[in-house]
Amino acid sequence: MEAGLIKRCRLPVSDCEAGVVSGEGLFMERYQNLIGGEWIPARCGATFRTVNPADTRDEVAEYARGGAEEAEMAVRAARDAFRGWAATTSVARGRILSKASQLIESRKAELARLLTREEGKTLTESTGEVQRAADIFRFFGGLSYILGGQTIPHDLPHNLLFTTRNPLGVFGLITPWNFPIAIPAWKLAPALVCGNAVVLKPASQAPAMALELGRILQEAGLPKGVLNVVVGEGREVGRELASSPLVAGVSFTGSHFVGHQIYQQLAVRMARAQMEMGGKNPTLVLADADLDLAATLVIRAGFGLTGQACTATSRVIVERSVLKAFTEKLVAKARALKVGNGLAAGVEMGPAVSQQELDGNLSHVEAAVGEGAVLLCGGHRLIEGDLAHGFFMEPTVIGGVTPGMRLATEEVFGPVVAVMAVEDFDEALSVANGVDVGLSASVVTRDIRKAMLYSERIEAGVVKINQISTGLALQAPFGGVKKSSTDSFKEQGVTAIDFYSRIKTVYLDYSV
Repeated sequence: MEAGLIKRCRLPVSDCEAGVVSGEGLFMERYQNLIGGEWIPARCGATFRTVNPADTRDEVAEYARGGAEEAEMAVRAARDAFRGWAATTSVARGRILSKASQLIESRKAELARLLTREEGKTLTESTGEVQRAADIFRFFGGLSYILGGQTIPHDLPHNLLFTTRNPLGVFGLITPWNFPIAIPAWKLAPALVCGNAVVLKPASQAPAMALELGRILQEAGLPKGVLNVVVGEGREVGRELASSPLVAGVSFTGSHFVGHQIYQQLAVRMARAQMEMGGKNPTLVLADADLDLAATLVIRAGFGLTGQACTATSRVIVERSVLKAFTEKLVAKARALKVGNGLAAGVEMGPAVSQQELDGNLSHVEAAVGEGAVLLCGGHRLIEGDLAHGFFMEPTVIGGVTPGMRLATEEVFGPVVAVMAVEDFDEALSVANGVDVGLSASVVTRDIRKAMLYSERIEAGVVKINQISTGLALQAPFGGVKKSSTDSFKEQGVTAIDFYSRIKTVYLDYSV
């Protein structure tokens, strides 16, 4: 076994610590934590396993369960590696990111298959996500050539006034399970290109991609300790990252409940915080809309990725004059979706990631009907044939939803779409803004005036016009408002580097 690599193999050999058969043609991986450039087991010896949410008989991987001790070790390793990494040029750092991009692309099929097995999304969706990660590393590798400050005109002769952009130190990155390679990538790449060292804590439901990124960056030439990956409970690992005086800042994506707790811990020592915490995203369907287009967009944004995206459409706000016609089209398209194992050809929607998520989805449906909403289609667990071994649910459309209902205000994070009727555009805008979160919002209309008014008045960080509420351009800033975000630093695009660097202003008098 080569030193510095994840302990893994593809054969069920008794003396190899990874690679046991888990179902026909499938293998279980074994991973350890990456700390200081070495792959090490948990100090307490604890491990846990993930299973395929489409077929729980398929054990995907076994992990060393890290805790506060491993997190502290990782932070210290990152601190020790920081100075040397920061001293390299941004261009040299960028070359490593570009090499990582090439390695991700060369392993795209393998990584996508593993991602689908562990998280559940379709193979098409997983392949797109892996490609997105490759593109992100390529983007920031290229950005390294122009990363820096600016020269500013001075008001005196023979004086030079300029700024430099400098790294801060160690960053903690806490990422969710729903985009297990794309979100780590869009946090890691700007942190690394700016010259910071990192401790990454992926969600325990799907950690494989984060550890594979660690392996890839090692192969690309990243020095030991610059990236550390610790898998474990958020209460232990996350708390250590948020409270350690050696951590300059934390970037978190997840629930508002957890994000708010982390934010409070960081505020005590005035560390940098970047919290992205979900949404309750509306799509407005106005009376003049192309209803076939509108229904297609809602299907893709509401049921793609099994609705497990922070930008998924969960509320469809429809002008009453087209409510019946639109709803009929939406229901017909929802019923036609093929649900199943994401590895199978033709599947359009996979399972929920876990029993807990599935139970939560079904609970929201039950509560909505109990409050007087109308179940138009779906709403039940799928248990026919092989589906009985997974966490599958019917694509669900619920009508008669009013602004005061739980389904209209709480994030479901599953394939459940609420249809809400309004009289006109002004009421639609009011209902759309009537929640305490604001991440993504879309509108379907042929009226350019209303489209632009919507973009101005909607309380959201991302606005889509005649497009799905999901899907983001990696070169554009991303982030929410209200309780969706700390609304301080944006992610993605060139502006992502602002969170991971500080500006220093330098005055030079060369007249003396």
